[in-house]
Amino acid sequence: MSGGLFALLDDIATLTKMSAAHVRPLADAAVSTSLKTTGVVVDDAAVAPQFVEGIKPSRELPVIGRIALGSAINKILIILPAALLLSQFAPWVLTPLLMIGGSYLCFEGAEKVWHWLRAGSDGAAGAASPVPPPAALRGPEAERAMVRQAVTTDFILSTEIMVISLSEVAGQAFWDRFTTLVIVALILTALVYGVVAVIVKMDDVGVLMYRRGRTPAGRACGGFLLWGMPRLLTLLSVVGTFAMLWVGGHILLKGTSDMGWPVAYHGVEHLAGLVAQATGFLGPVLGWLTETGFSLLTGLVWGAFLLACWTGIARLVRAGSA
Repeated sequence: MSGGLFALLDDIATLTKMSAAHVRPLADAAVSTSLKTTGVVVDDAAVAPQFVEGIKPSRELPVIGRIALGSAINKILIILPAALLLSQFAPWVLTPLLMIGGSYLCFEGAEKVWHWLRAGSDGAAGAASPVPPPAALRGPEAERAMVRQAVTTDFILSTEIMVISLSEVAGQAFWDRFTTLVIVALILTALVYGVVAVIVKMDDVGVLMYRRGRTPAGRACGGFLLWGMPRLLTLLSVVGTFAMLWVGGHILLKGTSDMGWPVAYHGVEHLAGLVAQATGFLGPVLGWLTETGFSLLTGLVWGAFLLACWTGIARLVRAGSA
């Protein structure tokens, strides 16, 4: 009897080890894949707080929760099935799709840089960042409309996140891809909107600490939060913009290589390798910075070209309709 019990426990332990051995690579792949989407994630975190501007403080967290739920639905129920079907039956489509998405990132990043140049820091959010109506002034229906607008905007960014993620696990088996991408979707949705919730409520915490703090240190901390949160949002927008240009440029360089024109991508890799070899213990960092700098420059140049084309077409359309 005891021998049978120990044999059963041994079998359970073996199965547990096998499951852990299978799950751990998926978890590692999910974390690694999530890191590849840094540019889009930071931009998403920078844009999302704008959707709760002007609403009552008591409604901020519920609205963020509804947007987060819509974002998860976007990723898992709409984008993921479509992306998996494409990867399973038409994998050749992924590279062009990824390059189109990378071009969008470059365009949006270049547009934000252009607005900074024209309007200074007031344009840091960029024209592409939505500015929602003051929903609290117009009741629940306006709040619902704002949530729909936020979820629609999130759909674009979520598509980028999922396609970039899929490109990183395209060589895995179908169910491994599925599991990894579901984990990525849940991690990034929780991360982005968790950060957004903290950012949105920090000013309320700062006001509370400043007004009701029992010690000078508490009041000073509250004042620091009130001073720092707008600057944090500006910093997030700047970091997100440059990350978008870097990620978009890297996608384009890698995509052109995958489609049969490897000169630019391999040239940047070779130069980064030379820098890494020539700079001693700082080599890995400087090599990475070299590759990142060229990717960012590629994204900025291509984004500026697309922005110029878009602006020219828009002017021609307006002139034709006048």
